[in-house]
Amino acid sequence: MTDGPLIVQSDKTLLLEVDHPRADETRTAIAPFAELERAPEHVHTYRVTPLALWNARAAGHDAEQVVDALVRFSRYPVPQPLLVDVVETMSRFGRLQLVSNPAHGLTMVSLDLAVLEEVLRNKKISPMLGARVDFDTVVVHPSERGRLKQALLKVGWPAEDLAGYVDGEAHPVALREQGWALRDYQRMAAQAFWAGGSGVVVLPCGAGKTLVGAAAMAHAQATTLILVTNTVAGRQWKRELIARTSLAEEEIGEYSGERKEVRPVTIATYQVITRKTKGEYRHLELFDSRDWGLVIYDEVHLLPAPVFRMTADLQSRRRLGLTATLIREDGREGDVFSLIGPKRYDVPWRDIEAQGWIAPAECVEVRVTLTDAERLAYATAEPDEKYRICSTVRTKAAVVRTVLDRHKGEPALVIGAYLDQLEQLGELLGVPVIQGATKTKEREALFEAFRRGEVPTLVVSKVANFSIDLPEASVAVQVSGTFGSRQEEAQRLGRLLRPKSDGRQAHFYSIVSRDTLDTDYAAHRQRFLAEQGYAYKIVDADDLLGPALPEAG
Repeated sequence: MTDGPLIVQSDKTLLLEVDHPRADETRTAIAPFAELERAPEHVHTYRVTPLALWNARAAGHDAEQVVDALVRFSRYPVPQPLLVDVVETMSRFGRLQLVSNPAHGLTMVSLDLAVLEEVLRNKKISPMLGARVDFDTVVVHPSERGRLKQALLKVGWPAEDLAGYVDGEAHPVALREQGWALRDYQRMAAQAFWAGGSGVVVLPCGAGKTLVGAAAMAHAQATTLILVTNTVAGRQWKRELIARTSLAEEEIGEYSGERKEVRPVTIATYQVITRKTKGEYRHLELFDSRDWGLVIYDEVHLLPAPVFRMTADLQSRRRLGLTATLIREDGREGDVFSLIGPKRYDVPWRDIEAQGWIAPAECVEVRVTLTDAERLAYATAEPDEKYRICSTVRTKAAVVRTVLDRHKGEPALVIGAYLDQLEQLGELLGVPVIQGATKTKEREALFEAFRRGEVPTLVVSKVANFSIDLPEASVAVQVSGTFGSRQEEAQRLGRLLRPKSDGRQAHFYSIVSRDTLDTDYAAHRQRFLAEQGYAYKIVDADDLLGPALPEAG
């Protein structure tokens, strides 16, 4: 037994004592191969998964480094079966390699003949392969490069992709660091991505992921396709690129529901790319319209399933995924790994906060008691209606008003998932409502008025969850959510994390109906933020004006 800060358990969980003097050193050592699951006050829980180990191998770490880190920092002897499993799991990565062969083009080379024979006999994999060149090499149809990596990951033999990338059409891009400079973590993230060729950068909301993208473009010096969640987000990207790089406005095209511009740097929305006309994806020609050197996926955790299929055809292009969390509620993290690339850089939210780059935030769950009529309506509702009913009870409206009164003068967002509820709140509060049907021009005007302080409060639907830069927002009141979506909770808190000019704290309120599904789903949504170290304080709505609620400011 040593005085290490880590307890390694046979179920592949790692318990890290946060207050131990070697905790930071340990966290750095295990981060490449262990996924953070929970981060409450004193003990953080990590898990070693096959995907995490293969991520580590793809990033250049070997099993010896992983075993050494576990043994060196563990307080107790590390279970021997776990160490064996780490070595054997990591050894599965790269026994199959994708390489570019001068005579045969894209090929799959095996370092283990038995593995090759196994996958050749797999009914889902064999149609992606062509002729066998020799005993350890088989031709791969170039269009199947991505899908093959997906399939091999699912059968437990993740391929190492060494086939390289086309340079794409050259286009000069330089950072204009006048009056600003890349932060150290932004520079390291861009460098880690470029060294790896393709992959994902994970940074908190408000930490400047757009600038990581700009730095990657400066590395690539090539035409770039940027995929974003909506038109407003795309125009923010355009403004940032014009302000921070050598690109001029006429070099950047918008490919959205309103415009169809293809230029050396083209910003397209996921919605347009995945829109079907007469059963066909008519906008796929965008991917072939130029010889792209780099493809950037903003909010890669939201990548729609049809874009995964398109991404499979883009494997010869460098690909950068940007996200605040790799959690996907559909469980397709493996697809992100195989089609975009492994995680290249990740920083815990609290670390960025400690450096002063994102604002500190306090999270409060306010529990309301339903009226007798509301309880009866909930109790007698059909199962598929229960969550909507308890999420949208009118009892919440008075609480919203009280919270906003406590933070009078602070820029505030009221966020929800149900449009009827949002319209009622907008009318009650006398403030504008932004939802999916709001025209892009009107959205931009209202967001700009909010930034300037002319509109102190906005009621917003999920359209404001992603990629909307509202740096001065310091209060958010969440009245309803998308069931138990952890990624949504993270994005909503992220609206508040841009540093405030006066250094003030952000406040995130979630109003939840007691004794209903609302409480259950809220607990699930909060898991990701708890993993990042954000503790929720629970207060009763009746105590809002009492000492139980933290003071504003």
